[in-house]
Amino acid sequence: MLGRLFLLFTLVPLLELWLLLRIGAWVGLLPTLALVIATGMAGAWLARREGLRCWASVQTELAAGHVPGTELLHALLVLAAGLLLVTPGVLTDITGLLLLVRPVRRGAVRALQRRLEAGIRRGSVRIFSAGAMDGGRSGPFGPGTGADRGAGTDEPAGRDGDRSEASGHPKRGGRVIEM
Repeated sequence: MLGRLFLLFTLVPLLELWLLLRIGAWVGLLPTLALVIATGMAGAWLARREGLRCWASVQTELAAGHVPGTELLHALLVLAAGLLLVTPGVLTDITGLLLLVRPVRRGAVRALQRRLEAGIRRGSVRIFSAGAMDGGRSGPFGPGTGADRGAGTDEPAGRDGDRSEASGHPKRGGRVIEM
């Protein structure tokens, strides 16, 4: 995990800077700046438009009484695309634009679903949810396991059912996926 974070926050920006410098040397400073600004603006507009489309799909699924799992993943990827597009750089812009293309995003959603399913089977992804009838004491996949209460700790839940900020345990008000 540390290696991936190193790549993400060190090597990718260095590669982006190198590419921007190469493009700047090839076409000049002003066209390079215009490219960065134009892709940021176009990306924000496209992400907003596609994000609204994804949100409408989520609303349709909810109105039909379905859990919008796939549509929520699409919306998450559109959000990621928007963040990538407003980040200066050539590689981030290309990746962000690709994520806004629905067929490409569909493939990414399938890959993400497979990865999450494999993680759940391996036990490296745990899903915690608050139970409505048991006072929020349900653990992964059922009541009474105590996993969401910090099994083995004597730490009581707060007045509103939240864990102490120092404990690092998830709040009970929603679903949390840990990787």
